[in-house]
Amino acid sequence: MRAYERLLRYVQFDTVSDPKSSTCPSTKKQFDLARALVEELKQLGLKNARVDETCYVYATLPKNTDGQPSIGLIAHMDVSDAAPTSPVNASLVPFDGKCLTLQNGDVLTPEKFPGLSKRAGKTLMVTDGKTLLGADDKAGIAEIMTCLETLAQDPSIPHGDIQVAFTPDEEIGRGADKFDVPGFGAEFAYTVDGGDIGSIEYENFNAASGVLQIHGVSIHPGSAKDRMINALNVAFEFHGMLPPTEVPEHTEGYEGFFHLSELRGGVENALMHYIIRDHDMAKFTARKELFAKNAEALNRKYGEGTVDVQIVDSYFNMKEALKDHMHVVRRAEDAFRAVGVEPFAEPIRGGTDGCRLSYMGLPCPNLPTGGLNAHGRHELIAIEDMDKMVEMLVELVRAK
Repeated sequence: MRAYERLLRYVQFDTVSDPKSSTCPSTKKQFDLARALVEELKQLGLKNARVDETCYVYATLPKNTDGQPSIGLIAHMDVSDAAPTSPVNASLVPFDGKCLTLQNGDVLTPEKFPGLSKRAGKTLMVTDGKTLLGADDKAGIAEIMTCLETLAQDPSIPHGDIQVAFTPDEEIGRGADKFDVPGFGAEFAYTVDGGDIGSIEYENFNAASGVLQIHGVSIHPGSAKDRMINALNVAFEFHGMLPPTEVPEHTEGYEGFFHLSELRGGVENALMHYIIRDHDMAKFTARKELFAKNAEALNRKYGEGTVDVQIVDSYFNMKEALKDHMHVVRRAEDAFRAVGVEPFAEPIRGGTDGCRLSYMGLPCPNLPTGGLNAHGRHELIAIEDMDKMVEMLVELVRAK
């Protein structure tokens, strides 16, 4: 079975995660896909295929040769809630390199979506434009499964133990929360959860969240002079104290940012949620210090207790955790070259399960799936790119 055929089946499972939930998994319906994957792993002949009580799927393809490392392959089952997630109406469309028209009438062009030009002449899997596709990251699952099928059916390909894991709740930053690193049994691993074929990601943002609670003073507007403290205006003032160009819409590559993701409230109280990002640790620390100092300045101006600030670190750049394990990256580079693809490194403007797992003692860079336009109604993937990733994964685990 080809990887795209599996993906067509997997996207029918609605596995959206819920950031407002405190359970693990955040949505029970993620178990539906997890159980189906366990059955498929068993049919492929993997050992100890199981799903635990927190919806983590694990299995092992036993080695057929000695002297090789135990390698892990990881993908996540959940999808983002940034766009409608069900029902997914997926179809295959040949792309001529000019424009792509979805069933709802949306037109995708290389001018608006630069990644399309790389997929000219290929067959794309798309939705009808009403939901996301879910290739992020069910394509990763499909590619790993097809790699396992290839190895199970061809014992002439030598390999060590291959450990497999499919995780819940990656899209809400909890994919590694309950991951059993010691029980997983891999010496190193790879998440398969990214974009263009050839990319290898082993640098990501240092990340923190910043929350401001602003306490104002409400007075009738007619007699408010020198008495009212409008919490919303204080919020605007705080935001204006941050560098105006250091926001997501004006940054790229290694450039960090402050991102205001939520603002709500009224005269008496306002709440602001930010995410703070930078690849460089010194710059990341400086951003957090600036954030806190601006809050202190407003408290001096309006009175102590006007602004309560909380800054919480989320994750750190995996480059620091991988610097002594670069053989893991070199192995991925060699695997790409073996299938005729020139690899390239690019920084992740975000984070992955692999980032946190690397700090938990499991070196884990990220590999691509071939997907484009994740988290939106225009999400797509080329079936030829999925085939290429299966080839690459087979080479990745092949005995050296």
